[in-house]
Amino acid sequence: MSRPFRLSLTLAVTLVFPVASGAALAQQASTRSIRISGSSTVYPIVQAGISAFRQTAAGKGVRISLKETGSTAGFRDLCSGRVEISNASRPINTKELKACAAKGIRFIEVPLAFDALSVVVHPGNNWAKAVSTQQLSLLWNRKAQGRINRWNQVNPAWPKRPIKLCGAGGDSGTFDYFNKAINGDEDNSRRDYTASEDDNVVVNCVAGDPQALGYLGYGWFRSNSGRLKALAVVNPKGNPILPSIQSVLRGQYQPLSRPLFIYVNDQALLDSAVVRSFTTFLIRNAPSLVAKTNYI
Repeated sequence: MSRPFRLSLTLAVTLVFPVASGAALAQQASTRSIRISGSSTVYPIVQAGISAFRQTAAGKGVRISLKETGSTAGFRDLCSGRVEISNASRPINTKELKACAAKGIRFIEVPLAFDALSVVVHPGNNWAKAVSTQQLSLLWNRKAQGRINRWNQVNPAWPKRPIKLCGAGGDSGTFDYFNKAINGDEDNSRRDYTASEDDNVVVNCVAGDPQALGYLGYGWFRSNSGRLKALAVVNPKGNPILPSIQSVLRGQYQPLSRPLFIYVNDQALLDSAVVRSFTTFLIRNAPSLVAKTNYI
C-alpha cells in the first residue's frame, strides 16, 4: 500500500529543469490567450477562477481555453508545449519529467487544494455504509475483472446482486492515485467498468443505477450530494471515516486524501503578462475558489 501525501500545503513553487523552453511557445504565450488542459477534478476550481478573472481589468479580452482531458493528457500537452498550464490531481511522474526535459520545457508546480477521493453509491443503496481498502482492492484490482461482479462477493452481508462499476479513465490522475493507494500500482486496475476522464460521466453512471459504485473527487460528490451517497472508508487505524473537510484536515481520511495542482510553463510566465496575471489571480483567490467548488 502506498503511503499518502502528508497534509501540508504551501503556495511556494518549485522550478525544475533549468533549460529554456522553445521560442515557438514563447511567441504564442506573448498573445492575450492562455491554453489550459488536464484534470477534470481540478477543472471546476480553474473554471471558477476563469469566470472571476474575466471580471477584472486584467482579464478583459483574454481568451482562455480550458479542456477536461485528464491529468496524464494534461502533462502530455504541457511537456509538448501545447498548453501554458496543466491541471493535475497527482504530482508529475518521472516519465513526464523526462518528456518535459527532452523538449526543454521547465515549469512551476503550484498546489491549490486538497481532495478527498470519494467512494460513492446510489442513494437508494441501503446496505453499504462503509468499505475497507481491502474490499476496494478485491473489487477494483486487475484480477477482479470478470470475476468479482456481485455485491456479496465484496461483503457476504451485502445482497447477491450485480454490481455496476463507474470510475476514472486511464488518462485521469484520479485513476492513477486511486489504484496506487488501493491496489499498490497505478496500472493495477480492472478495465470492465464505465470509465471516463469526465467526472460528469461517473456521476451519471452511479446516480442512474441503484446497483452502482464508483469513485471520484470530493468536489464532484459534494456538488451532486443529492444524487450520490458517499461510503465511509476504513482508515489504517481501523476507523470508518466519511470524506469531509474536517476528516481531511485532521489527517483521518486515509489513504484517499490528496493534493491538487496546476503546473505552469515557466517561459510563458516570463513572456506573457496575461499568464502571470491569471496565475497570480488564481493563487491569491484559491481559498474562495476552492470553497466555492466544494474542495478543501
